Amino acid sequence: MFHRHPGGILGGPVDPAERIAASLPAVEAVVGLRILHRSSGFVGNLVSFDDGLVVVRGTTGSERSWKYAHGTFAVDGRAVRLIPNASKSPEGEVADEGATDAGPDLRGGTITDARTASGSRAVQGATARVARDSRIWVEGVHDAELIEKVWGDDLRVEGVVVERLDGIDELSDAVAAFGPAPGRRLGILVDHLVPGSKESRIAASIADQNVLVTGTPYVDVWAAVRPKSVGIPAWPDVPMGTPWKEGVCVQLGVGDPRDFWRVVLGSVNNWGDLEQPLVEAVERLVDFVTGSPTMDA
Repeated sequence: MFHRHPGGILGGPVDPAERIAASLPAVEAVVGLRILHRSSGFVGNLVSFDDGLVVVRGTTGSERSWKYAHGTFAVDGRAVRLIPNASKSPEGEVADEGATDAGPDLRGGTITDARTASGSRAVQGATARVARDSRIWVEGVHDAELIEKVWGDDLRVEGVVVERLDGIDELSDAVAAFGPAPGRRLGILVDHLVPGSKESRIAASIADQNVLVTGTPYVDVWAAVRPKSVGIPAWPDVPMGTPWKEGVCVQLGVGDPRDFWRVVLGSVNNWGDLEQPLVEAVERLVDFVTGSPTMDA
């Protein structure tokens, strides 16, 4: 006969969630704790942990929130079990202990209640910052224009320059010519970064701790814009061998791709008009090139 006890039925199955929780180190959810959301790669400082919702602020000041589950987050490279902080800091205050690079260098400006297109708190009155030696590379002009529209304000505050990389076939040579080093980091955004693709093989060939290659599963950055924002039900399937942009325009009956790109770009008002893989990829690159520590789970 089985006997019930506080942990379940003695001799019976154990709740999987309880088993996971018991195997993870407990970390107090102190405001300002440097934390990694493991599935998205978003790194930032803990803003709050209330009612099962975890809010994290990234380097640029953008905030993301997730429902809490054991093992969802990592601290110092280890998956953890967050426990409530016994003595919370005042709302909005980032604790000094354990916090590093909690926000952008405001250059004499002040954070306002307004939001930038990326979701960050807008900074008003900041002086111009000399560009960092670190860079973000993107594959084409459309990628660059989209990033500028959503993250431009944040990147200017941070002094990060986005440069166009016309294709990645010679990526290894381009990286070597750039000369990555501590304080001279390189973040690279790649389209169609999926297992088995040419792009993933090239990305895997870059082995430098001062270089981060990340990207999206989409063949073209257009597809990283949510269809409903553009006013279409879905991005059309384009037959193999047909240039993607041209094939999309033919199926939608919209004519010249250059004209339609202006429609696509004009439909983007903020990060909510973008698919999450692109948002996560760009946020990771900004964190990386601004010097935030990379936290591996």
